[in-house]
Amino acid sequence: MTTGDFANWAGAIADIGPIYPFVGMEVPLVIAGVIFWIAWHIRMIRQESGKLEEDKQKAAR
Repeated sequence: MTTGDFANWAGAIADIGPIYPFVGMEVPLVIAGVIFWIAWHIRMIRQESGKLEEDKQKAAR
């Protein structure tokens, strides 16, 4: 990966190439992030619902 010719700043930006790693992975990473985010919310809802039900049963005794 080159950052360009520093002696000649008039070069084409297309010749420089990517300036960060994993170019083209933005969409798969966003999809993976959204799936992780939704899965985390589902897990937290189930965990908190279970804890709430447990507390309700303890309070009913």
